[in-house]
Amino acid sequence: MAKGFNSRGMGGMGGGGMNNMIRQAQKMQQDMMRAQEELESKTYTAGAGGGVVTAVVSGKKELTSVTIDPEAVDPDDVEMLQDLIVAAVNEAMRQANEDAASQMSKLTGGLNLPF
Repeated sequence: MAKGFNSRGMGGMGGGGMNNMIRQAQKMQQDMMRAQEELESKTYTAGAGGGVVTAVVSGKKELTSVTIDPEAVDPDDVEMLQDLIVAAVNEAMRQANEDAASQMSKLTGGLNLPF
């Protein structure tokens, strides 16, 4: 018989241990799919400039709406409005990313998996 193998399988693990590991992996996969669906159904809202610009991002990380208070519209300072929009969108995206990372970390037990 080859070294490291016994009559019960590889390296003494036995069939029960491998089956249990497969079941755990399948459960983790199901839990991750459920969490992904839940995350995709959420929305994240962020404002900039004291709330004169508001951005809403879906859990799919798509911009779904931008609201601009008319007092933020200054034809002489379009750059300020552009900066506020970028800031609001980036903050909403950051919230979505942070929530996704937090949810996945709970499922993976802190393993640093590339999702």
